Amino acid sequence: MSYEQIVIQEIYIWERRLLKPPGFIERTSKTIGTKINNIIPQKMHDAITATIKSIVQTALFGAEYTPLRPVQTLPLELADQDAKRLMSLYQKIATAEGAGTGAGGIVLNLVDFPALIAIKMKFLFELAHQYGYDTKRFSERVFILNVFQLAFSSNDKRTKLLDTMKRWDAEMELWSSDAEYSKHIDWETFQKEYRDAIDFRKMLQMVPGIGAVAGAWANYTILEELGETACNAYRLRRLNDRRL
Repeated sequence: MSYEQIVIQEIYIWERRLLKPPGFIERTSKTIGTKINNIIPQKMHDAITATIKSIVQTALFGAEYTPLRPVQTLPLELADQDAKRLMSLYQKIATAEGAGTGAGGIVLNLVDFPALIAIKMKFLFELAHQYGYDTKRFSERVFILNVFQLAFSSNDKRTKLLDTMKRWDAEMELWSSDAEYSKHIDWETFQKEYRDAIDFRKMLQMVPGIGAVAGAWANYTILEELGETACNAYRLRRLNDRRL
């Protein structure tokens, strides 16, 4: 069996797991997240939305996250190996950040929220280059945002996002520039779905006595989920690109 055949099987298993109905933990997290969202004042929602919007727009429209090293299109197997090393590195960075803010109480936990998003965005940009895609192109930045949403969206939106990625060769033609893209994003829904996906774990980070351990664990697992989703999304693209 060739390496590509192995990857195709792994992607098939990943897709089934990604699209399966939410289990008990996911449903509980969603319920808790909804209750928290209903309690939080609208001004706080607006502030969180503005924070996420600012970070994501900086990633989409700025040069801050673009890796300095040139794009190198490696064979898929080598790209996968380097991607695993990159994911391990960013998990260590996120784990250290989560442990530090978790040990610092509520004030530092507020710092953790934008910091973790920034770490994720930096990781995704590096990963894109690892698989041979140039993030100087706006369409590649839109793909990164789709990957982010796929990892942290509600179950009912994942099918549509995954379908978009499977036909990215056509979809990318719609987003060659940033003229209208930001207007198409519902930023408040974006931030609520992201928070629903991580709230249960991040709340443990605020519990006195276990904050550091919980913060490290939360950030490690969150990066693990993002890494698995992102790697498989780029593997899927590489396979589809070869069939064109």
